Amino acid sequence: MPEYMVIVVRSLMTFFFVLLMARILGKKQIAQLTFFDYITGITIGNMASAMAINASLQPINAVIGVTIFSVLTLLIARGAIGSLTFRKLVEGSPTILIKNGDVLEKNLAKVNITFDDLMMGLREKNAFKLSDVEAAVLETNGKISVMKKTEYNPLTPKDINLPVESEHTPSLIIIDGVLMSKRLNYLGYSEEWLLGEVMKQGAKDFKEIYLAQIDSTGKVYVDLYNDEEKQQQVKQKPLLSAQLRKIQADLEGFAIQTNDQAAKQMYYNQSKEIQDLINHINPYLKE
Repeated sequence: MPEYMVIVVRSLMTFFFVLLMARILGKKQIAQLTFFDYITGITIGNMASAMAINASLQPINAVIGVTIFSVLTLLIARGAIGSLTFRKLVEGSPTILIKNGDVLEKNLAKVNITFDDLMMGLREKNAFKLSDVEAAVLETNGKISVMKKTEYNPLTPKDINLPVESEHTPSLIIIDGVLMSKRLNYLGYSEEWLLGEVMKQGAKDFKEIYLAQIDSTGKVYVDLYNDEEKQQQVKQKPLLSAQLRKIQADLEGFAIQTNDQAAKQMYYNQSKEIQDLINHINPYLKE
């Protein structure tokens, strides 16, 4: 077999083997990686690259090496979860750099951090003045966490006893021009209502939308394929037609939800009247 074909085969084998090891080790955010995780990742990467392109290295030897490192990393991670003492031994513990507004010079020297490094970490947290900082901690991933003094924290609605409506996770309801109908129905909204909302933002059809997201308050964010269309004035006649269809859909929804037969019939009758109105004025709403 030609040498380049050997490299191709070894590279493919290495890729899927490393993918398997990565899945076994699990997910961890980059910002949460400790120095140990960083070094282990580099070592496994070097072993994998050697397995892919070093023809003198037996693949089985590289597989054994990567497997041992991966298994040990996994065992250490599991051990760190189950034992506080073991976690401190492997990952270390956070170091207090500023306490009660005072810089702890001995702790800075202990972790080899200069005053310039400290100030850079504070500025990354929007703390440009030492006088604003109550406490600062060097985390095990090398990041500096900052707690500002109470008087310098942003004012929140809770601080002034202002009641606000709780918000929940927003949901994407249109992705690449495709409407997520089941998701929209689960949230309790109709397609007619959504069409009216997106038309307010310059879209004539769902296919013109790249992404649309709805939050827990019913506010819809729309990103069009052609952003220039969003800047154009929304035409009122098609919007009126969409709003009438929304009202009709809402009435039908009310009829389905109620158990009162009289109310149910009333909603259906009103829905039929709206449909008759739409049929009557629809020719005048076309542009």
